[in-house]
Amino acid sequence: MTSAYDNSLNTSLEVEDPEIYELIQLEKWRQFSGLELIASENFTSRAVMEANGSELTNKYSEGLPGARYYGGNEHIDVLENLCRERALKAFKLDPNEWAVNVQPYSGSTANFAALTAMLKPFDRVMGLDLPSGGHLTHGYQTDKKKISSSSIYFQSMPYQVDPNTGYINYDQLEQNTHLFRPQLIICGASAYPRDWDYARLRKIADQHQSYLMADIAHISGLVAAGEQSNPFEYCDVVTTTTHKTLRGPRAGLIFSRKRSGEDKANSLSASVDFAVFPSCQGGPHNNTIAGIAVALKQAASPQFVAYAKQVRANAQELAKCLIGYGYTLATGGTENHLILWDMKPVGLTGSKVEKICDMANITLNKNSIVGDKSAVTPGGVRIGTAALTSRGLVETDFAKVAEFLHRIVQISIGIQEKAGSRLLKDFLNTAKDETQITVLRDEVEAFATSFPMPGMDYKNMKKPAGH
Repeated sequence: MTSAYDNSLNTSLEVEDPEIYELIQLEKWRQFSGLELIASENFTSRAVMEANGSELTNKYSEGLPGARYYGGNEHIDVLENLCRERALKAFKLDPNEWAVNVQPYSGSTANFAALTAMLKPFDRVMGLDLPSGGHLTHGYQTDKKKISSSSIYFQSMPYQVDPNTGYINYDQLEQNTHLFRPQLIICGASAYPRDWDYARLRKIADQHQSYLMADIAHISGLVAAGEQSNPFEYCDVVTTTTHKTLRGPRAGLIFSRKRSGEDKANSLSASVDFAVFPSCQGGPHNNTIAGIAVALKQAASPQFVAYAKQVRANAQELAKCLIGYGYTLATGGTENHLILWDMKPVGLTGSKVEKICDMANITLNKNSIVGDKSAVTPGGVRIGTAALTSRGLVETDFAKVAEFLHRIVQISIGIQEKAGSRLLKDFLNTAKDETQITVLRDEVEAFATSFPMPGMDYKNMKKPAGH
């Protein structure tokens, strides 16, 4: 009798699909040979990638440990419980006071599930405005359109940073709560270089019996290491991604505070669990949960604490060097892993600087600066130090990175003058012939490839043909 088994199921990716294999090799080289400065990215460990690429991806496990809708989950239950234990341990939380759901597929789904748990449709939410550094999922909308589901299903009124200082305007936020009376205040940001006053926010929330939720997606690794203020002291719910400063796979976590004497079935944590499944998601990605568990174990180590300290030190050094070159930074510096660099004083847009950085093997992103009129042509760029710190760069290395960035700006100013136009298309057409970019790209590649690369066999990596 002939077997129906398909032998291609045990064929390597290189043999089975050389097109995809080649794209992966190209991306690996891009990461190794360039300088990754996107604040929301990091390089995870080999152990995390092994877990994330494991056979655990094959298993369906809707529900929670001990209450699944499928059989065969005896090992998955142990895995998820272990991940929950490690999440609480990484953030030094008492399991009698906090619960955690480790199933969200991303930070955005974690946020929407958290809102679903706490609010009814059309309840009122206040989060930091996107142009002030907030995140889309904190209720962002424009005059013409509701952008995020958090503004579609809930009523949203943003708060903002002070246009003169770039700091959160807590006084104005408090005044506006008396008018809007929100059921939820969200603190947290994707582009805010300063720490948060959680105690002040708790007092504001208590005036209206509002929930207080912290989205620490960007700074969770720094919080775990004690390098930022602790939101768990004051908040009802804390959400985070797992891949940024926490250095895990791409996913989300939701922490919820337990109340003494509460009915477990009607508790906030039970509402969160129900909101994740079945309200917002199906079966969890068990391979990703395994990767999260590995990353959380690493985050509880002394080596990770040293890493988080270095992330902040590198950000402060980069800020100091850029200011030394005469540039303007939002809030005048940083207290976390990122800086916001204002390009308006030198007559450039963030879009133009981002494009020239790409050509020189430096990756960062255009970003709105307070006072910008358009998100399409924002006046600044956002820079983070988490990824390059994972590669072992220290302050002296970031001084070199600052030099590269300074040269990028000077080259960009020259290109804009040659183009004779401020249009991006004219700028890019002129940039194609700029030999200084080629010279800088070669220098960046030589510098970047002198550092180790987490999770890769970088010592035997070869430059792809044509690059």
